[in-house]
Amino acid sequence: MKYRTLGKTGMEVSVIGLGTWQFGGEWGRDYTQPEVDAIFDKARETGINLIDTAECYGDHLSEKFIGRAIEQDRENWVLATKFGHKFHDLYERTRHFQADEVRQQLEDSLRALRTDYIDLYQLHSGVGEEFDNDELWTMLDKQKQEGKIRHIGLSIGKKEDSYQTKKATDVGAESIQVVYNRLDRSPEEEVFPSCEEQNLGVLARVPMASGYLSGKYKPGATFADNDVRHRHDQEETRRKLETVAELEKNEVPEGVPMAQWALAWCLKHDAVTCVIPGCKNPEQVASNAAAAELDMVSGSHPQSV
Repeated sequence: MKYRTLGKTGMEVSVIGLGTWQFGGEWGRDYTQPEVDAIFDKARETGINLIDTAECYGDHLSEKFIGRAIEQDRENWVLATKFGHKFHDLYERTRHFQADEVRQQLEDSLRALRTDYIDLYQLHSGVGEEFDNDELWTMLDKQKQEGKIRHIGLSIGKKEDSYQTKKATDVGAESIQVVYNRLDRSPEEEVFPSCEEQNLGVLARVPMASGYLSGKYKPGATFADNDVRHRHDQEETRRKLETVAELEKNEVPEGVPMAQWALAWCLKHDAVTCVIPGCKNPEQVASNAAAAELDMVSGSHPQSV
């Protein structure tokens, strides 16, 4: 495993992280604690140390699974979660960004995660007044002073949301999480240059384009009702998968699994600290981790440890 410094946080994180939305039950299956434990055992074995989750991945359900899985070695992990939403049912959330609401969410997340501090607490796709709220940032700064939060980040909802990125330092944020993959390069235009200018760490989410860059799906693929991808526009999905077929033919080196290539491709960019792919089982964790060994993932990256 290779490690990079997450911007001005100074935290050393594995270039391959562990995305955990799937534990909330919206990616085609429900998990048990032993299944989650096995995934984390494999993550330990491969050197992965960054976990990304959220309060609304099943009403704190993902956090509860994680809390039990890492309770015995919490100090070895960089634990990132998010705030701003409440889960009610599959794909149903309400938005809660007021300072007192977020203060309660923080306490609930700490309890679910079985920890007394969160390494990276991220605003989750906030917009407009949800972001431009001095009371919120003042409250979060106080939580930092009390030690319940170590660092604050922004998980921006719109891929081209340069406004929040440019304001990150002003509100005390030290990292940006953004959708970035071979099919969606829009952060390269404004978001990444601003991150580099401010020394913000970058977590690239959806690095395999919701699994479309995994190499497993062909044009015409369908998804179950409890898989969030069944809500995607079918024509757009078909076009994406046709593009993926072209990429596999023209860009992926022979003998390299497409999923690993897709992760390594993201990590080539000077602004990107870490990718946070999801995984369904320990085998996928191992496959994801192996992407760090590809020649595309340079040890001379600006953030390399």
